[in-house]
Amino acid sequence: MGEISEKITYLRERLEYYGKKYYVDDEPEISDAEYDRMFYELKALEDEHPEFYDPNSPTVRIGGKALDKFEKIVHSFPLKSLADVFSYDEVKAFCERMSKYGEMEYSVESKIDGLSVAVRYENGLLVYGATRGDGLVGENVTANLKTIQSLPLKIPYKGTLELRGEVFMPRESFEALNAEREANEEQPFANPRNAAAGSLRQLDSKITASRKLDVFMFNLQYCDKSFETHTDTLEFMSKQGFNVLPCRYTASSAEQIIECIEKIGGMRNSLFYDIDGVVIKVNSLEMRGIIGENTNTPKWAIAYKFPPEQKETTLIDITVQVGRTGVLTPTAELEPVRLAGTTVSRATLHNIDFIREKNIRIGDRVIVQKAGDIIPEIVSAKGTPGLLSFEMPKFCPSCNYPTIKDDESATRCTNIACPAQLMRNLIHFASKDAMDIDGMGPAVVRLLREQGLVNGVADIYALKADQLEGLERMGKKSAENLINAIEESKGRGLARLLYALGIRQVGEKAAQTISSVYPDIDMLFDATPEQLCEIDDVGEITARYITEFFSHESTRETVESLKKAGVLTTSVKVALENNLFEGKTFVLTGKLPDMTRDEAEELIKKHGGKTSGSVSRKTDYVLAGEDAGSKLTKARELDIAVIDQEEFLRMIGKDQAF
Repeated sequence: MGEISEKITYLRERLEYYGKKYYVDDEPEISDAEYDRMFYELKALEDEHPEFYDPNSPTVRIGGKALDKFEKIVHSFPLKSLADVFSYDEVKAFCERMSKYGEMEYSVESKIDGLSVAVRYENGLLVYGATRGDGLVGENVTANLKTIQSLPLKIPYKGTLELRGEVFMPRESFEALNAEREANEEQPFANPRNAAAGSLRQLDSKITASRKLDVFMFNLQYCDKSFETHTDTLEFMSKQGFNVLPCRYTASSAEQIIECIEKIGGMRNSLFYDIDGVVIKVNSLEMRGIIGENTNTPKWAIAYKFPPEQKETTLIDITVQVGRTGVLTPTAELEPVRLAGTTVSRATLHNIDFIREKNIRIGDRVIVQKAGDIIPEIVSAKGTPGLLSFEMPKFCPSCNYPTIKDDESATRCTNIACPAQLMRNLIHFASKDAMDIDGMGPAVVRLLREQGLVNGVADIYALKADQLEGLERMGKKSAENLINAIEESKGRGLARLLYALGIRQVGEKAAQTISSVYPDIDMLFDATPEQLCEIDDVGEITARYITEFFSHESTRETVESLKKAGVLTTSVKVALENNLFEGKTFVLTGKLPDMTRDEAEELIKKHGGKTSGSVSRKTDYVLAGEDAGSKLTKARELDIAVIDQEEFLRMIGKDQAF
């Protein structure tokens, strides 16, 4: 047993060493095949001898047992955000404020576009890692962080050490992940940051391991060893084996800082990871203590955010797709160009008015950027002479039915039986936020349509297991599971059904509000636009769309078929705990620390209140979380009470969310 223990220890030490040389130092010393041989030899020994288990063994990087939920961790030191600036004038103003404290040296660093985490080490071992959360309380994602190869599980320093880092997804990993998702007909991630955030918060760490995340450390939160400058702490972290923030410089004036910003910005396209700005920090740790901090941000640091990156490319073609509400959407087919971390080859053109306003023509050179670094859009066109103007098709490209241009600048197919609309309607009907039919994604819907098994939403409830068993990728167990999911969806209630039916401008929130006023779907067949306008979240246009929808004979036929199939077409009653919020209307905005919006809405309804999607003078409370937007601004303008999660829970007599 002593020999086995020594062998396991030797393999762990060697793998840690070779892993650091490969993932951190970029100086591999052995081949991948030799590393894999040692890794699987160690794994086999650990499996045979669980008495030698070590939570920091290199083998934990492949992921372990899935969790039920994430535990909460209170950060020892708050993970504050930085004040953003967007111009060099603001950078100069910051330096001028700092100059009041004397001559100053700054650390100028690339701002990684990822998500912030804190990691803690004691006696040389990783104790835990947590997400930023709200800055005070985060989620324990230790098991997932251990799958990141560049994060050391053991370090030479034996004291207490707490660091802050940025987890990100390298561009190569992001492109591979999205290619895989598209092959599986899953929704691709919008950008590497979203992909990294979703990957780090997986309950199954094996999924996280497969996503190949990385991490850069950028701040020393705590160490029982003293340092003079921030630069000293970065060098110390590097010596401990951490992948320390690259692209960093020191500067002593605003002019030098701007030079560094230009230099880092010039590297942006050549890096293997995304950056969205530059962080400027006072380098002296003693001086930081003198300058002090605001409530949520330090006074001694700012983040300069890059303007949206723009590239010129050629508009090859304009294609038109039919959406589930019949709207024809023109899409620009572009010569592929690298933009804000991804390769862009398509961009939405919205409608014909947008195309005319920008003078967009096939064959022209166009300027492309990503709105919010996420959605590709065309900013302008060169205006090359001799190119033909684009016109929207007069007949639907899916069913060849005549199209019309409505009062919203949209070109629309007038055929409610249009195959393109039907396909998207079925996908929407079965989606998670609608009827939530697990296992009935786009691929399955397409298969059912091709086989002629489903020609409308009501047909879903007539499906039998034996009809499905012989279909491609659909065995007996899968067929039974889908039929069970369809059966379960029958009891979702009227609000979910209204949203699932795809009525124009009726989203989840409006559907809930409508179902509270008209608790039986039959009542909506007789409702007038004037009556519907009296409902919160329903304006004149939405009211007209609702009455138009319920005026069609096909709608009545569909509803009757759903009723016969046993689908609940009345509102689901929420069991009240009390009437604390009776007559009170809440609007939710931003991300709450410990609960989803759906969970918060459920609590509001259980206490007799109701929710709305927009802020008005009828609103009593705005429940705001992190990154709250325009709703919070409007609430302040109207002097409406704004509460956070903690205050909300205190109002209902709870210490924690769930």
